Amino acid sequence: MKAFEARHYLVEVALKRAEVPAFDRYPFAMPAVKHLRRIALHPAVTFVVGENGSGKSTLLEAIAVAWGFNPEGGSKNFNFATRASHSELHRYLTLVRSPRRAHDGFFLRAESYFNVATAVENYGALGSYGGRPLHEQSHGESFFALLQNRFGGDGLYILDEPEAALSPTRQLAFLARLHELVGRDSQFLIATHSPIIMAYPNALILAITPRGLKRIAYAETEHYRVSRAFLLRHEAMLRELMKE
Repeated sequence: MKAFEARHYLVEVALKRAEVPAFDRYPFAMPAVKHLRRIALHPAVTFVVGENGSGKSTLLEAIAVAWGFNPEGGSKNFNFATRASHSELHRYLTLVRSPRRAHDGFFLRAESYFNVATAVENYGALGSYGGRPLHEQSHGESFFALLQNRFGGDGLYILDEPEAALSPTRQLAFLARLHELVGRDSQFLIATHSPIIMAYPNALILAITPRGLKRIAYAETEHYRVSRAFLLRHEAMLRELMKE
């Protein structure tokens, strides 16, 4: 796979720790936030990985809102709201931006993508999403329509668990499209559980640990190790898991 010389839009994220009211309450008590000081992002692709409840989605959401995206997803032009569920974390973040201006961008949340699809139809913007109503497609089809038609490059894309809509084969296709967009001066920040997606070469992987975010190699992630162990010894592991 050809390597591209990517350039930042979002260089660094820092937590205003002195302004945090208390680190024993949500969202500041979450492992992704409690020990956060500053994180430097990769100019092309940064993955944030961790267990459910570790705070990766909360962190990505806060970064997206601080950047100017709608909390439920979409671009900066989306201003709909169905339920105010985002945390106050974005108020305590400082984003270090590069001098380069992003001409495109999108925030995708798997859990609120239905609301984004509704907003696209209400805005009469189907032409930018392939022309076919997103609600008339499967979740995976509509997400791929978004990826292929709406993401144009030269921008910042923040994706929260994109694999929720994708089969393994589609995840491989996602990697190909991701690489194409990186070649068009795109920067990605992605929270994922998928060992397929996080295999993208030369990406920065930040794992959420009890002591905060830690840079980790792909083969050292729990996602890779557990998936590999299961696929190599699935019968023995199933017997162990299901024994009385």
